[in-house]
Amino acid sequence: MKTSRNARRKRRLDRSVHGRPVSTALLYGLLAFAPLAYAQNRMDQSPSTVAGAPKIDFRTAGRLNWLFSDYRTPVAQPSRAGNSDRVARLIRDGKLQLTLQDAIQLAIENNFDVELRRYDLAVAETEILRAKGGGQLRGVPTSISELPSGEGGPGEPLLTAVGGYTPVVQLPSSSADLATITGTQSDLSILSATPYSAGSGIPAFDPSVSANVALSQTVYPQSDAFSTGSNYFSSHTLGGSALYSQGFSTGTVLSASLQGNRLNEASTRLNLNPFVSGSLNVSVVQPLLRGFGIHVNRRFISIAKSESSIEADVFRQQLIATISDVTRLYWDLVSLQQDLRVKHESLLAAERLNQDTKNEVDLGTQAPVDLTSAMAQVASNRQALINAQGLVLQQELLLKEVLTRKGISDSSVASASIDALTQIAPPVADQTPQLADLLDSAMKQRPDLALAEAQEQSSRAALTGSRNALLPEFNLIASMQNNGGAGTVSANLVASSGTTSTAPPSNLVGGYGSVLGQIFRRDFPDYTVGAQVSIPVRNRIARADAARDDIQYRQSEVRVQQLRSQVRLQVGNAYIAMQQASESYHAAVEARRLQEEALDVQQAKFEAGVATAYEVLQYQSGVAEARSAEVSALGVYAKAKSALQRATGATLIDNGITIDTTLSPR
Repeated sequence: MKTSRNARRKRRLDRSVHGRPVSTALLYGLLAFAPLAYAQNRMDQSPSTVAGAPKIDFRTAGRLNWLFSDYRTPVAQPSRAGNSDRVARLIRDGKLQLTLQDAIQLAIENNFDVELRRYDLAVAETEILRAKGGGQLRGVPTSISELPSGEGGPGEPLLTAVGGYTPVVQLPSSSADLATITGTQSDLSILSATPYSAGSGIPAFDPSVSANVALSQTVYPQSDAFSTGSNYFSSHTLGGSALYSQGFSTGTVLSASLQGNRLNEASTRLNLNPFVSGSLNVSVVQPLLRGFGIHVNRRFISIAKSESSIEADVFRQQLIATISDVTRLYWDLVSLQQDLRVKHESLLAAERLNQDTKNEVDLGTQAPVDLTSAMAQVASNRQALINAQGLVLQQELLLKEVLTRKGISDSSVASASIDALTQIAPPVADQTPQLADLLDSAMKQRPDLALAEAQEQSSRAALTGSRNALLPEFNLIASMQNNGGAGTVSANLVASSGTTSTAPPSNLVGGYGSVLGQIFRRDFPDYTVGAQVSIPVRNRIARADAARDDIQYRQSEVRVQQLRSQVRLQVGNAYIAMQQASESYHAAVEARRLQEEALDVQQAKFEAGVATAYEVLQYQSGVAEARSAEVSALGVYAKAKSALQRATGATLIDNGITIDTTLSPR
């Protein structure tokens, strides 16, 4: 009767182990950490990237995508190799019909510098992903690229060049000559080249699950048979374990392990053979000094989110730089094309004067030397026209490469001439805002200034880690382990003297189900509570790191102030340049008008026979120079206006460009 009751009790125990009560007990052991894990996941799910920014794509894994997606290589989508559709639409009758807005849109869609910055936005996403897993950051790029300077206006110095620049048509033969077709790079970062120290360690926020199974056999001879009843020892072992570990924002590290072992020995001394043992261990390590605190352990997440904002500012600054440079190159092309028309008109006027002088020489009213002067002027104007044509062709070539992906390797682009449809609007008086308003707009709109302030904020977050690393290590440790063991009654319970060995307790007779029952009933518990202290004597490394990080942070504060000073200087210079360019244009218009009136008077004298061809040639040269100066002054004004837009950070707003429309090139 007693045996039947034990059998029923064992069956109930086995059902409880493999049924719901055991799973409930297993979840109960981790229930205390559920709110902490939930709060951490909620914090990790907060939005941190720019809306519409490039996302990280993963390869699909069919129906088991949810299981294998975390272990597949992320795929960055390849960049488009060909030109955008807009290029083909703008080519009509062998000409690239190009307005300024078309040029800006082509640059956004096709320019390589802008495309590189789009990928940098995805790089910032990987930083957030890495920080949420508890990893250290790798950093994000903060450099932008400037387009080549180009040929500049017609015979005028570049607005952005130091010391001026005179256009040439010779083939480049040195690095200095390549400056007109070579872009430059600038780093927007205000941080030191030396990174901040790593600071106190951060636990791994991503859970880790590991398991192992081992099967072993041991056979060896021994000198006596006392321990096993034989001179040969033989055992077979099957063991396994599973471990779960996770860190939390408070610095807490939770570990849970389940172990099991089945041992079968060739021994006559064991009353339970084979014997199954197991244990369930839950341990918690909580730092109280170094490594303690949500702000300390989530500082990399905070920095990574700032890096996402920084990359958005870098992208905006790259757009501003590219649009401003394209605008400058476009206005230079407009000026060069206008100057080409001026050179062509000057050549036609010289040819007409040459023909009139020839007629006068034939009639004997002019000396032959005047005909020679007229012919020399025709040759000089023809050379000026050829030079102007070369400058236009070089500027068109540069624009084709800047605004398209394939450039002149595309035959339709290579053969098409650029027809600049947008002409430069003359300056209008009293349209320039006040300098104070421009300075205020620059402080609010400049992406590089916003980037510097974000980096200063990231430096403060990094400083919390190095300061926390100064503290000694003091950790509380708590561990709870439930043990269990059961086996099969050995058939060999009679000793060599013939007496019967003591029978094992009934609660130790059974299999692995009995072991799990003992574990979850906590029949054989172990408890450990302790503290761990580690005090670095003198602490010189941590002190040096904290001091250096604090110095670098103070330097970043100075660099932000320095950048604000540079912004004020740039806005002031651009404001003055625009005012001077406007006044210079009006003066050039007046000079051209007076030169044309003087030429008309001299032409009338020549027709009346009281002036020589040489005198008319001088006035014609003066008119040609005045017209070129007017074209150049108008181009300088247009570039000065664009430079003021860039200095105040208004380039995107004034051109109707939004970030969302530029993130995905069409």
